[in-house]
Amino acid sequence: MRTFAEELAGHLRAGDLLILTGNLGAGKTTFTQSLGRALDVSGRITSPTFIIAREHPSRSGGPALVHVDAYRLADGEELEDLDLDSELDESITVVEWGAGLAEQLSTDYLEITITPVWAADDVADTGTAADDEIEDERRTVDLTGHGDSWSGRMVRVHAGISALEGITTEGDAS
Repeated sequence: MRTFAEELAGHLRAGDLLILTGNLGAGKTTFTQSLGRALDVSGRITSPTFIIAREHPSRSGGPALVHVDAYRLADGEELEDLDLDSELDESITVVEWGAGLAEQLSTDYLEITITPVWAADDVADTGTAADDEIEDERRTVDLTGHGDSWSGRMVRVHAGISALEGITTEGDAS
């Protein structure tokens, strides 16, 4: 997730909206932390579950990172009440648990679905990975770009990510 986020950061610009989907522990916050490091933003990036949204200003003159956790939001109206669209044009906005809610913020967004791939020997009888394996498990990441902004960039994004050792990409632009 760290390497993937660092590569993706080079393809992002102010106004980008990223909608992250994945089960609890899939790597959404790890991705966002790594993205924040690559974008050189200030502040500690943690899961904003109880605060819902945090802004992390750039230390190097780039766009700020707005990190949102929509898990506790009941509907799109509650997301709208956060007034994220006022900062959307000048920030890179990452919304965890945003599928079905955050698409209303922009017609241009990158949908990122993260799915852990459990190795057979890592799975306990309960069907979950052992606690000490969480950081090292493999993940499948599906990228889908929506809108004109992403239709031109997805080829470059896939090429950049595919060039990384041990990473393959799937997804498209719609």
